[in-house]
Amino acid sequence: MTIIRPPTKRIFLNLWELWEYIDLLYLFVWKDLKVRYKQTIVGASWAVLQPFMTMVVLSLFFGKLLNIPSQGIPYPVFVFTALVPWTYFTNILVQTSNSIVNNYDVITKAYFPRLLLPMAVIVTGLVDLAIALIILLGIMLFYGIVPTVAIWTLPFFIILTITTAFGIGLWLAALNVEYRDISYILPFITQIWFFITPVTYSSSLIPPQWKAIYGINPMAGVVEGFRWALLGKAEFSGILLLVSALVAVLLVVSGTYYFRFKEDSFADVV
Repeated sequence: MTIIRPPTKRIFLNLWELWEYIDLLYLFVWKDLKVRYKQTIVGASWAVLQPFMTMVVLSLFFGKLLNIPSQGIPYPVFVFTALVPWTYFTNILVQTSNSIVNNYDVITKAYFPRLLLPMAVIVTGLVDLAIALIILLGIMLFYGIVPTVAIWTLPFFIILTITTAFGIGLWLAALNVEYRDISYILPFITQIWFFITPVTYSSSLIPPQWKAIYGINPMAGVVEGFRWALLGKAEFSGILLLVSALVAVLLVVSGTYYFRFKEDSFADVV
């Protein structure tokens, strides 16, 4: 006799279950890569065109017209260094928030850890991030800027970017299943977030007593970390980075718990 019981809410994350479906994660990543650039003219170049064109516009308005200080670094390099992690972050938020809704035909037919879908988005986005980093290094060399010895810390800031994007993305993905308003609100949120993140300006403009509060925005630590690791800018706030890292960890832990808590109902609600 088979007894079917209603699913119980998870107390433990049971993340080791993901290892059993590692092959499925690979298939999701491969599918996302093929779909993303299918029937596109420039293909993977979109990973570079988006931040590059944004850099050109921002350099004209903020660098030339408003003459925003860039700590002695050519403004195009100053901005593009920030746009590389920022573009990855915003793209991941949009794609992760829709990862469950867009795959409703899969989750309603078979069981697998739903966490694999946003994970596939994170991994797929790393391809774009790698391409953008290569272009960034080329732009730096064009301006005669050589990466500093601190470049060895860059993987840490990449992990911080992934952690932040993944944590917030899990919250949005789970909420988007029940509240489709998320898709409409997210572009507005990212626009505001852009201006409270030191992409077009340096965090050195923030008074020291406000650095800890400013670090609550984890992307502030990410952007300044990228600039410090690649450009070796003179000023770097340890307290800002520490607060940003703690917030990022809190986001990914809470986001994972909330996602796993709600995923049993995804197939019924979506």
